[in-house]
Amino acid sequence: MKKTILTLAAVAMMAVACNDKEKKAEDYNESTDEVAMEATEVTTPVEEDQVTIADIAMDDDNFSDLEGAVVAADLGETLSSEGPYTVFAPTNQAFEAIPQADRDAWMKPENKEKLSNVLKYHVVPGKFTAADIKAAIKENGGSFDIITVQGDKLTATLDGEDVVLKDAQGNSAKVVQADVEASNGVIHAIDAVVMPKK
Repeated sequence: MKKTILTLAAVAMMAVACNDKEKKAEDYNESTDEVAMEATEVTTPVEEDQVTIADIAMDDDNFSDLEGAVVAADLGETLSSEGPYTVFAPTNQAFEAIPQADRDAWMKPENKEKLSNVLKYHVVPGKFTAADIKAAIKENGGSFDIITVQGDKLTATLDGEDVVLKDAQGNSAKVVQADVEASNGVIHAIDAVVMPKK
């Protein structure tokens, strides 16, 4: 991005220099400043728009365990694809609630398919904000079934204003941070790892 801005600014300054005899110094400064500002305004949003779900998971310390699991399961490319996706992302504390022996087993190459299955259970096709989910819960009599990429469903309900997910094994996870926007969808941080059917 910086290289683009510097290149555009350099071209603008060369063009101004050709007409320097006809321009005052203050006109010159105004022109180059305007071009540099225009370059920043054009390129900065493009860079921000390219921050994917995978990028956010990799850059946020709260999701470092999730990042490790995504890498072990080779799902980084999926979470960087166009989508859109809604990801219910377990925090590090959520992963730490899983027995260490189970977590270690998930990370072994021979268990890659099982780990992938668990992670895909946290991903939903389409983009659903917290407001969308709450509205669907209310419109469906207090609960809303969400079909995941893995194929099993999560059931969303409300506990006060909090969205709570019930997994296929009867366990619950609460959304603790909603609507983390990405270019290819949205992330909702949850306080437990949800599990598909065994």
